[in-house]
Amino acid sequence: MIDRWGALVARRARAVLVLGLLVTLGAAAYGVGVFGALSQGGFDDPQSESARELALERDTFGNRSVDVVAIYSSPTLTADDPAFRQAVADVVAAIPAQAVASVVSYADVPAEQAAAMVSDDGHAAQVLISLAGESQDDYLDNYDLVEPALESDAPGIETDVAGSFAVYSDVNEITSEDLERAELISMPVVVLLALLIFGSLVAASMPALVGLVAMVGALAIVRVLTLFTEVSVFAVNVVSLIGIGLAIDYALFVISRFREELALLPADDPQASRVAIRRTMATAGRTVMFSGLTVAAAMASLLIFPQAFLRSMGYGGVAAVVVAMLAALTVLPASLVLLGRRVDAGRLPWRRGRTTDAARGRWAGLARAVMRRPVLVMVVTVTVLLAVAAPFLGARWGSVDYRVLPPDAPAHQAAQLLDDDFGPEASSASLLLDGASQADVAAYTAAVEGVDGVVGVVPVAAADGVTLLRASWLGNSQTERSQSIVEALRGVEPATGRVLVGGLSAETVDLIDSVGAHLPWMGLIVVAVMLVLLFLAFGSVVLPVKAVVMNLFSLTASFGVVTWIFSDGHLSGLLGFEPQGYLDATNPILMLAILFGLSMDYEVFLLSRVREQWDRSVAAGKGDNDLAVATGVQHTGRIITSAALLLGVVIGAFGTSGIVFMKMLGIGMLVALLIDATIVRALLVPATMKLLGDRNWWAPAPLARWWERHGFREGEAAGPVPARTDAPEPAPVSAGA
Repeated sequence: MIDRWGALVARRARAVLVLGLLVTLGAAAYGVGVFGALSQGGFDDPQSESARELALERDTFGNRSVDVVAIYSSPTLTADDPAFRQAVADVVAAIPAQAVASVVSYADVPAEQAAAMVSDDGHAAQVLISLAGESQDDYLDNYDLVEPALESDAPGIETDVAGSFAVYSDVNEITSEDLERAELISMPVVVLLALLIFGSLVAASMPALVGLVAMVGALAIVRVLTLFTEVSVFAVNVVSLIGIGLAIDYALFVISRFREELALLPADDPQASRVAIRRTMATAGRTVMFSGLTVAAAMASLLIFPQAFLRSMGYGGVAAVVVAMLAALTVLPASLVLLGRRVDAGRLPWRRGRTTDAARGRWAGLARAVMRRPVLVMVVTVTVLLAVAAPFLGARWGSVDYRVLPPDAPAHQAAQLLDDDFGPEASSASLLLDGASQADVAAYTAAVEGVDGVVGVVPVAAADGVTLLRASWLGNSQTERSQSIVEALRGVEPATGRVLVGGLSAETVDLIDSVGAHLPWMGLIVVAVMLVLLFLAFGSVVLPVKAVVMNLFSLTASFGVVTWIFSDGHLSGLLGFEPQGYLDATNPILMLAILFGLSMDYEVFLLSRVREQWDRSVAAGKGDNDLAVATGVQHTGRIITSAALLLGVVIGAFGTSGIVFMKMLGIGMLVALLIDATIVRALLVPATMKLLGDRNWWAPAPLARWWERHGFREGEAAGPVPARTDAPEPAPVSAGA
């Protein structure tokens, strides 16, 4: 199929390019409207106990959760001063009634309750707000209506807004700003590096073309998806990261192979660009197709999670991968056919006239050195990677709170003000009893008061046989202690009826449990799909297993680095964040999906060239495994390193984010990418392939026969081309993929 497509592009390049650009323009016009269709919520599992508690609580009593805490303070006035009270009353009166379920001011409650809502020095007071709505997205929309009305116009009265939805709002806003800044930082650097890697102005502009097509096409697909399901605003982040990153990778591999094939043809051949693109599509094009399928499969594994936030990342990732792959197989090759040798226009002078020997270059030399001591290299490399991964064994888990925000974020400062002026930080759980008698409610309350750490249980509401209690304890809601208290509360059962335990700490416990329950299925799906795709690509059952194991080494090493930095708190001053003492439970899932796909990306590129050389050596009557590995590493070593460098710039820019979990995602992915593209590909892969020898290509006889008839071999349609020993190197990168 890919061979026939290459021939079609060669014959109809102009039509393919024009059609591709028209589709891109249409996608851009349609996709720009996606931002108004994205949701801001989607962090909960609708089937979890905390979600069911919240749903029953809303159905019975309306929303009784404290979603927003507005803090009013004055350096001169106290909370009981008439001017202070009037300023707060004016604010409360201006809050849009349709956006809130309830508003409780310190001035409107009994004295004993008001005392807890006034600061220790008396110069600050709280207004507690419960938002209206049926979902997190509704609450965030209503928060956007409420938040501007909370600002006091009274002179000398300062306003701070805390609470979970203030945090969510700041996270969404800062993430959007960080995305723009990351693109502004990364794109000029990427363009400069692309110029140095490709060595010509025209070739260096090609990745930008593919990246643009991938971005606008993926956004259009995401907008279509919003017509059928909830898609979080965070999908745009992964579209940007994956779309631009893979566009760079795929353009690098296709252009390098095209220039390599073009250099092997006579300079005066008018059909040279068509022949070169056919051979490129039959080799690098096939590799890009399999790579795209593997990355898409890894991203699609996120769709099994019940949280719309994680599923949205899967939607965005799959859309970005598929469009980047299609752009690299349509618009890019059509452009190369029309450009021909002008792809080298604007070539840097110091890149002219270089020659290369695929079997004896520096990368091949490194591979041969590794294969002379494969056991030693493997033992040392695996030991180092496991040592780097070791901190992950002690990882602790939590979820989002105000500390994911930078210290200057309004919600972070407001939360700090609560801790400083209103006593030590406290957490709570909602206890909803359904069908319990008054006597049983009293007995249950007494039992809950006896739970270690609980400092109080207060009744909130009762109606129709349903009773809502609130249990509280000192400490942050995301600590292991808070999670243990929730587990202990869930262990207390009423004598009659049932109880549901909700609240922020309970949501965190449920999130961790949900991720843990779905993670094995995610891993099973990813590994199964990878094994099938890699078998179809290479006709071996050994190489797919090896590839999965290699990727696990780089992944676990990156998890160890992330734990050491973000959970243990090392380098926090240098990187500019406040350590939380735990990892956000969703981040390793995102890293696993994205990095597993990207790692397979490089594995496919490397093994494609190894298999190509292996087939040549077998056809020549001697299956030379060492030559195949050395040649494959030489052909792809500099390209994979260059691709990782370019992608690392894009990913690393996300490490500048002020949001801790975005910073963690960027730095963790950057570490994994660099480990995978260097240590794993240059050392561990050659060592294992040397030890396996001819067994690299083994498959059971029935599968081997099936693959010989139906498998996807690289470069069959192109046919062999004699090498020209006098040909200059076709690209600053030593060879194509």
